[in-house]
Amino acid sequence: MVQLGLVVAQYDKHGAVIEEMEHGAYEAAADNDAEIVASIDVPGSYDTPLAADRLARRSDIDAVAVLGAIISGDTDHDQIIGNAAAQGLTDVSLDRDTPVTLGIIGPGMSQDEAEARTDKGDSAVRSAIELATELEQ
Repeated sequence: MVQLGLVVAQYDKHGAVIEEMEHGAYEAAADNDAEIVASIDVPGSYDTPLAADRLARRSDIDAVAVLGAIISGDTDHDQIIGNAAAQGLTDVSLDRDTPVTLGIIGPGMSQDEAEARTDKGDSAVRSAIELATELEQ
């Protein structure tokens, strides 16, 4: 059984996007004979690499799935946050030799687009399970 860590960025201006993504993540784990053994909530997507690193260090975690939503604003701030989070999570995966999957939707996304992409929570978990299983062989 694959054991997962889950990082959930809580920033969601206008609704239950993150809640739906997290629910999908837990369902995907259960449906794929995996277990989320630890979860860390962080304020926003920019904060996810440190939490992912903490989980990736644990010997009881095979992979980490990261969830978040970056909604466009009036500036390019969403692009900066998205790039920093993606690079940070890539670095964690390579430095810790542990799969870290990117389930952060956005940047450059409207609220309606975010609501249409809540399935990325379960796909991030499924990807983490598949990668951990493949690398274990």
